[in-house]
Amino acid sequence: MQNALTLVIYAKDKSRVSAFYQHTLSLALHDSAASHDLLLGPGLELVVHAIPAEYASDIAITQPPQLREDTPFKPVFTVADLAAVRQAAVVTGGGLQDASRAWAWRGGTRLDGHDPEGNVVQFMQPGAA
Repeated sequence: MQNALTLVIYAKDKSRVSAFYQHTLSLALHDSAASHDLLLGPGLELVVHAIPAEYASDIAITQPPQLREDTPFKPVFTVADLAAVRQAAVVTGGGLQDASRAWAWRGGTRLDGHDPEGNVVQFMQPGAA
């Protein structure tokens, strides 16, 4: 896809993490193999890459997942409706912070959330500031 941001997310449970991003961001599954899923949406290619078994066996995912907040990157995804994202996130094993934690900045309302493995992401609903 030309002029698209490509983001790779490593996952212990590729199917579960892939479902989270498909449902919260309305991404289409374009290609799937044992090692990866390629999800596509307007201006975005998201690759959910399975962590190799020899490394994945040493990773414990708690329920709820421990948030991975010690990374220098946090992707921000533009969405049409934060309430719909919340529902999709919960159904697929992720979550969003309480709505009272949302804040307005640069023409939209922003709220942090996480995928089923604790990767922290932010969702931004335009025009709802």
